[in-house]
Amino acid sequence: MIECYMTDVNGVTQRVENPKPGSWINLVAPTPDECTWLEREIGVLPEFVRAALDEEETSHIDFDEDVNQTLVIVDYPSAEDVEDMQDPSMLQYTTLPISVIFVPAQDVIITISLQESPIVRDLAGGRVRQLNTRLRTRFLLLMLLRISQSYLVHLRRIDALSTKTERHLYGSMRNEELLQMLSLEKSLVYFSTSLKSAEVTLNKIRHGRLIALYEDDQDLMEDVMIEVHQAQEMCDIYSNILSGTMDAYASVISNNLNIVMKVLTVLTIVMAIPNMIFGFYGMNVSLPFENIPMMNTWVFPLIVTAVACLAAIYIFKRKGLWR
Repeated sequence: MIECYMTDVNGVTQRVENPKPGSWINLVAPTPDECTWLEREIGVLPEFVRAALDEEETSHIDFDEDVNQTLVIVDYPSAEDVEDMQDPSMLQYTTLPISVIFVPAQDVIITISLQESPIVRDLAGGRVRQLNTRLRTRFLLLMLLRISQSYLVHLRRIDALSTKTERHLYGSMRNEELLQMLSLEKSLVYFSTSLKSAEVTLNKIRHGRLIALYEDDQDLMEDVMIEVHQAQEMCDIYSNILSGTMDAYASVISNNLNIVMKVLTVLTIVMAIPNMIFGFYGMNVSLPFENIPMMNTWVFPLIVTAVACLAAIYIFKRKGLWR
């Protein structure tokens, strides 16, 4: 899908039919024909298009001096598709790349994403102030600011969900809660990796060698750096907390298992005493006190069994093995 937008003299970004100088071309999951059009009509480098369509591409910036084109790839947070998850009730985040290509020869800016992005929707829907498709550097910085704010929003959701899941774990040790915690931990790993790459990319942009950074954009650049750094710190904190919580619950589960095994062992020993005593009396051999009438009935072995079991229970209680 190809969409073209342009900011008019009143500062309103509207959709236009065809790309013009100063416009913004947005491609979502482009087809091979659309990629060919982008390369032939707009003159975008084929390797830039291929890199933009690579789902595993990490955040970076690339510049080609021959055609004076710049490619910026940044990951943005996205909730994982429910259809791709084994348990639809669980929430897990991932990161997807969004690419920005500067084409000064055509005086256009191009964005390419593998699926519809809320970041692009906000830019196209006029929900981002001071957006101007003619100001390419400002356009990029506003997009990066929106992405960093999106990380903060999703990180707060992860924190709230982990707290809620932790409360459920206090009452039960079900696999669902543990798997949800594991999914959130994986999400934080994805976020942390993407944010670290984004910081490296932002530092290269801030130097102004690959992208012209104007004086009016310095404050915006600082805001983006602060937001990304804050998101990275929050991600590290939540990741450490979640990792510590998972380790603590692993220890609790292991301790509970040891307690259960201890109780089962004690019960097995106590239950083995009657079998041993009745086994002796079931043998075809002479037994002590067999000439005494009372001792030659089932009452005596039953009494012996009861006394032996009570004695075993008393000993286990003294040693703290019986509760």
